[in-house]
Amino acid sequence: MKNTTIDYENLQKLNAPFFEEYTKKFETVLKSGWYILGQSVKSFEEEFAEYNNAKHCVGLASGLDAITLSLAAFNFEKNSEVIVPSNTYIATILSVLQNNLKPVLVEPNISTYNIDPYKIEAAITPKTKAIVVVHLYGKSCDMDPILALCKKYNLKLIEDCAQSHGATYKSIKTGTFGEFGAFSFYPTKNLGALGDAGAILCNDNDLEKKIRRLRNYGSDVKYYNEVVGYNSRLDELQAAFLSIKLKKLDEINTHKRNLASIYLNELKSDFIKPVVHTDYVDVYHIFNIRHQKRDELKEYLLKNDIKTEVHYPVSPSKQKALQGLLDQYEFPISEEVHRTTLSLPISYFHTEENVNRVVEVMNKF
Repeated sequence: MKNTTIDYENLQKLNAPFFEEYTKKFETVLKSGWYILGQSVKSFEEEFAEYNNAKHCVGLASGLDAITLSLAAFNFEKNSEVIVPSNTYIATILSVLQNNLKPVLVEPNISTYNIDPYKIEAAITPKTKAIVVVHLYGKSCDMDPILALCKKYNLKLIEDCAQSHGATYKSIKTGTFGEFGAFSFYPTKNLGALGDAGAILCNDNDLEKKIRRLRNYGSDVKYYNEVVGYNSRLDELQAAFLSIKLKKLDEINTHKRNLASIYLNELKSDFIKPVVHTDYVDVYHIFNIRHQKRDELKEYLLKNDIKTEVHYPVSPSKQKALQGLLDQYEFPISEEVHRTTLSLPISYFHTEENVNRVVEVMNKF
């Protein structure tokens, strides 16, 4: 008898528990007649700020916009340098380029896959203005030494929290260490919308006003534009759906941690597994392992009806879009991660039985 296929992700199954509430909320928003920057956005902003113990939340159209507007708020001089991890998703780097700034890539720690705080200082120059850290896969970066560097060199700190909703470092939630915490609510995220959506957290009143102005054509008052802005407003419907799912975020994260514990405890040592430390509460947006025969392993799992993903197959410095900008530099640690990493099924809809089957098949590889 053929096994049922275990999907890597299935958004219909993921969202099925919320369909009834989504349907009711859709009708409410539809009948309200107010579809841009209304009560749903205001409510979600207040709820997400409270959840993260942050003073302000500003809803935006995407996670990319969240990083882009965070950098734009500082109005750095053209070609100023911004430090980013060499193994991040390209969106982090695009946000730097879209602000006419220069990305300076720093290698990750091979154990955590987050930017290595002890390699950052060597990359700082008089032109360095900010660090964008990425809490990759749902694990916080090592924040204490990064905060110390920001203080020492007077650098702005932006956190890319696209994968770390609810993750903590020493009991403090990601997105609240720096001037800005930039979030994506892409549908696959632990807190995912039903389309593109994003937000920024901040604790400074003036910075919050700048972001609200930038997201809305540079305007505080309709038809009066103070600065050159963007059109990047969180949609009323997406905000309404996110408010529903936010109530379950801790449950979603706990479920994913439980599934992760099976992988961590049961997978044989041939596979390099994520590190666990008491200072960090990981939320496992992605559960990645590394293996020298990654491509063979991926194909083997697929033949056994188990789907996986690679986050990410190509490093930023090797992307065609960035040729001439970064490809003259070598990033061997990043390349090793991209060559060997494999993401295993760990969605809200997956069961312990699903994960135990993945483990059983993998341990025979």
